[in-house]
Amino acid sequence: MENTPYFTNDTVVFGILMLCLGLVFYTTSLTSTFWRSFYRYVPALLLCYLLPAIFNSVGLISPEWSALDDNGNLIEKSSNVYYVASRYLLPASLVLMTLSIDLKSVFNLGPKALIMFFTGTVGIIIGGPIAILLISLVSPDTLGGIGFDAVWRGLSTLAGSWIGGGANQAAMLEIYQYNPDKYGGMVLVDIVIANIWMAIILIGIDRSKAIDKWLKADTTAIEALKNKVANYTASISRTPSLTDYIIMLSIAFVAVGLAHWGAGGISSFLSENFSVFNDKSSALSSFTSTFFWMITIATAIGILLSYTKVKQYEGAGASKLGSIFIYILVATIGMKMDLGMIFENPGLLAIGLVWMTIHAGLLIGIAKLIKAPYFFLAVGSQANVGGAASAPVVAAAFHPSLATVGVLLAVFGYVVGTYGAILCTILMEIAAVG
Repeated sequence: MENTPYFTNDTVVFGILMLCLGLVFYTTSLTSTFWRSFYRYVPALLLCYLLPAIFNSVGLISPEWSALDDNGNLIEKSSNVYYVASRYLLPASLVLMTLSIDLKSVFNLGPKALIMFFTGTVGIIIGGPIAILLISLVSPDTLGGIGFDAVWRGLSTLAGSWIGGGANQAAMLEIYQYNPDKYGGMVLVDIVIANIWMAIILIGIDRSKAIDKWLKADTTAIEALKNKVANYTASISRTPSLTDYIIMLSIAFVAVGLAHWGAGGISSFLSENFSVFNDKSSALSSFTSTFFWMITIATAIGILLSYTKVKQYEGAGASKLGSIFIYILVATIGMKMDLGMIFENPGLLAIGLVWMTIHAGLLIGIAKLIKAPYFFLAVGSQANVGGAASAPVVAAAFHPSLATVGVLLAVFGYVVGTYGAILCTILMEIAAVG
């Protein structure tokens, strides 16, 4: 069915997204009582995410749509705005925000970051089968299907996506051979539930101090890292010139070019020379993901540059420039969310909601037990559920200097994604058959 949005031109769509960002930041700068009260309850970052989602929901813009060609045939089309933001602006932002990083201080954050990440992973692994058992008590028909139509096979792709990322999701589809005609329903659940959870996490960021107080968390190491970066920035701060901006953009996008070049080379080398990486049913196939290597290389370049004189460009606003790219990415992620889809498949969405609730509940319980800061909870969760595209966004929302933590944890997600998803799927099959 044809479902063409009102605006399909990417330039116009990008203009609309920038209008959203401009309106949000302009209103946050106003001192009126209304706007100060409004942003006390609605975080600006969340609004940057929700406005594009609303525009998508009412049919103004869309990341993907169906349209008729000149011969009357239905064809699939898509916007390139998210692709550009995630493939060009995200790695550029990681380089710019990593220039001032103190890697030793990042490691000094302690083991709680890893504990919360693996807690999130366990939450996804056990959440799937528990959700199946609970929903089967209310709506057994939701879990129907035999052979390659079995719902548990489709849910395996959610496990791959929510522990690792897109490459792990594709691997699970290949391994368990879920009916491709029904796969769209699983993608729908993935998008809706993951985006709802990300919105909740963004709401919590503005209330992180109160949450940390409730968790009785020790945020000393995080605050020390933020203060260290802030003090360093203040000591070298200067009014940026046109030359500074050109050089910073040059550094960022040369690094992006190297990251893309290196990612393509590594991915091709692995897939062409080692059959275990080339086999889509292999747990190691996610390492042929060019996106994974692109993010990894861009972050590595930023870390290497932080040991050179290039680090001084933080004084000219390198992390602020990187933050601009991050906010653009947030808007493009929001554009992928159609709020109307929430009601399209209530049964599968119920499984997804229960599943994510278990993931969240376990994270909150462990965070309370070990007194982990909300930062570790939020980033540990997104490193699983959102992967390398959104974990740095959430980390940078706390402070630009923390974006690297999100990337490092997301890398773990890619590594354990397929293995964790296979274990989860085995448990879901047992639960579904039982």
